[in-house]
Amino acid sequence: MLEKRTLGKTDIKISPIGIGVMMWMSGKGIMGRMAPDLTDEVMNDIIKESFAGGINFFDTAEMYGFGRSETNLAKALKANDIKDEEVIIETKWAPILRRARNMRRTINKRIKYLEPYTIDQYMVHQPISFSSIKTEMKELARLVEQGKVRSVGVSNYNAKKMRKAHEELEKLGLPLAANQVHYSLVRRNIETDGILDTAKELGITITAYTPLAGGLLTGKLHNNPDVMKNKNLFYRMVAKRNLEESIPLVETLTEISKAYEVLPGQVALNWLVSYSGDTVITIPGATKAYQAKEAAGAMTFSLSKAELDEIAEVAERFL
Repeated sequence: MLEKRTLGKTDIKISPIGIGVMMWMSGKGIMGRMAPDLTDEVMNDIIKESFAGGINFFDTAEMYGFGRSETNLAKALKANDIKDEEVIIETKWAPILRRARNMRRTINKRIKYLEPYTIDQYMVHQPISFSSIKTEMKELARLVEQGKVRSVGVSNYNAKKMRKAHEELEKLGLPLAANQVHYSLVRRNIETDGILDTAKELGITITAYTPLAGGLLTGKLHNNPDVMKNKNLFYRMVAKRNLEESIPLVETLTEISKAYEVLPGQVALNWLVSYSGDTVITIPGATKAYQAKEAAGAMTFSLSKAELDEIAEVAERFL
């Protein structure tokens, strides 16, 4: 059984597996067309299954429908009578074509949409803006000082920029809690480009998004390739490239899953949050209740060191 862990060098305790609610956009915003129009009942059931399985951590962002994902998350939490102190929420500021001072003008919207829930972590969504990292970190620190957010992080930062953000926050007496990046068994770049090593050195949590590679690591595409016919062109292009190459990996995940009476995708999630000690957590998305239940189920067992190493070795080609 995987226990809760500390978010970076904060006092915030989170489940090693959370739920990403990017797709809770209600068809709104820049990426709205790619998201299903979920009913309140479905979102309520996702929250119910998450908490029943020990998940207390949810990820959203301004960019996910410009408030729709945040609003839907808060509404579903309230429908399940979840108290503020029982849940950990992170949301993100969209920096593109903006300056850092925009944070102080838009933070109240984030607070309003998530009301009555606290913003436990506020992140800069991308390392692209009209302001420097130094200026952005000052703005984040201001929000902590004002009591509007509990902790701060970044997303999609390389090792050099992550270190710079850490250094600027350290001058202000704050830790950089996390860096949210793309990481899975078929995308292991952070193990070789310095991101993971830097995070371990500085005590920064890595939050892995797209941990199942769009469903590739569940084995469902391998067992039924026809599923891809219903996917968009971009998805098919990416999945097709990895489909054949990942066959030995999925076979290994499937074999190990039988010993624990779980699913291959659950083994993939467990590996992700266990292989590097407590440094990595992950946020698989959920648009159906069973997905939240399966994500939570990935915390019910502990892979042995030999199994962790075996999986890593089979996935070595993706380093």
